[in-house]
Amino acid sequence: MKVTILVLEKLSLFELACAVELFALPREELSDWYETSIVSLNSRIFDGLCGSQFICEQRDKLPACDLIVIPSFPVSSQHVDENVKREVLAHVNAGGRVISFCSGSFLLAELGLLNKREATTHWKYAEAFQQRFPHINYREDILYTYDGTIGCSAGSAAGIDLGIEVIRQDYGHNIANSVARRLVLPAHRSGGQAQFVEKPLLTTKSMLSSTLDWAVVNLTSNLTIKDIADKANMTRRTFDRHFKKHYNMTPLDWLLQRKLDIAKTLLESTHHSIENIAEQSGFESAVTLRHNFKKYLSISPRDYRARFKSNIKAQCRMT
Repeated sequence: MKVTILVLEKLSLFELACAVELFALPREELSDWYETSIVSLNSRIFDGLCGSQFICEQRDKLPACDLIVIPSFPVSSQHVDENVKREVLAHVNAGGRVISFCSGSFLLAELGLLNKREATTHWKYAEAFQQRFPHINYREDILYTYDGTIGCSAGSAAGIDLGIEVIRQDYGHNIANSVARRLVLPAHRSGGQAQFVEKPLLTTKSMLSSTLDWAVVNLTSNLTIKDIADKANMTRRTFDRHFKKHYNMTPLDWLLQRKLDIAKTLLESTHHSIENIAEQSGFESAVTLRHNFKKYLSISPRDYRARFKSNIKAQCRMT
């Protein structure tokens, strides 16, 4: 099978490297691996970060291939080069496949390739994507979408997950597992990008923010929204109204997120039991902790710890 990595006007070295690693790296153990080329339809030299440059073949037409990979596309651009549009659509209309990494989904959307399909992109661009393409079924709780013809990934590293899924469908589980092992990655990551999105506490110099600081310090399973409202010298109704105005979420959602933040920190940095962590982070029980991890992060506390915890023993030896 032939793959074309299409470089557009905005170069992202990491996404490009991911595409090259997945589809262009020689696999000596396989006799019929992908034949991959990197081309551009509008330039030959691209500027990267830190004064770097990337040079690739420039063509008027895309080479015949089975799969086009779009590493990135400018989020702010609402104009698609006519030659790019014509060539990519001709490829799809002829039965070819297209996948994008991260911001590349904006190109697929502009070309109409995501109409009547599920789509995703990096959480940082989610709001802009949904505003520009309200007719597309956007998913924020997944790492990638791929229906066998069109695919897009939630972010940079999620492009690797998408690529491995393409390899699995093309070559089977064993080959996909082999590629994943070489990348030192699981062949399939469960859960969605929600588990990796940062949700920082907003800091405004007000009684409200001071009260929330107090709530974090005094977080227990007995702490209620009414307790926090009382601390702010507000009625529950007034507190709810001011909170939603300043933070664009309900106090209950905020309180739950803080509990989850504390639980994640403890899972990453300690060897405490799940029961003990549930107590320290303000959940009623380990059952409640597990339920909320599954509901909001799409992952269990045990799996989260296995993926993110620090190597405490190694740190202790170093000190």
